[in-house]
Amino acid sequence: MDLSGLTNIAGNIIYVVLGLLALWGALCAVLVWRRVAQLRFKNENAQAGFLDSLEELLDKQSYDDAEEVCEADGRAISRLAILAIANREVGYSKVRQLVLDRFQRDVLADLDNRLAWINTVIKSAPMVGLLGTVVGMMGAFAKLAAEKNVEPAQLAENISVALITTASGLAIAIPLTMLMTVINVRIKKFEDLVSLGLARFFEILRTALSHAK
Repeated sequence: MDLSGLTNIAGNIIYVVLGLLALWGALCAVLVWRRVAQLRFKNENAQAGFLDSLEELLDKQSYDDAEEVCEADGRAISRLAILAIANREVGYSKVRQLVLDRFQRDVLADLDNRLAWINTVIKSAPMVGLLGTVVGMMGAFAKLAAEKNVEPAQLAENISVALITTASGLAIAIPLTMLMTVINVRIKKFEDLVSLGLARFFEILRTALSHAK
């Protein structure tokens, strides 16, 4: 098989790789979006309502009931509240630091890791498209070198590979870049909402622990 035939095969492989990158990037974006939706309250009022119910139980020193309420809710505030209540014996300061560390490590870091895959697709897709451009041009030049009189139509397939793969790489990266901006804004709002909720929860916990003494 000559070089032109090999470049045609390579071009088809690059099409497949670009398709897989597009699917993977879209899947990761959907998973991150859904993950944030699972971890956050719909709005500040909904979060305040949950904290009101938690405050009522903690004021009564009903720690077991408070843990049950938190366990029934899988959002970030609830998971962090369980951690704080379960470790309340170590003191308010240590519990506060423990919760903040866990929020950074288990919640925000997890979202960052998921976003890293989207960033990888954004960076990789144009590079794969550029590789397709090189492969297509190699095929075109191989035909020019192999034959003395080459019709333009004979070069069209290789040139189309060069152009289509470049365009496809950009078509994958550009929407994902815009989507990443939207997701980052959503994560920032989620972080602000959780920080606001944690500030109130720490006050509730500190009051409950002071009453227990």
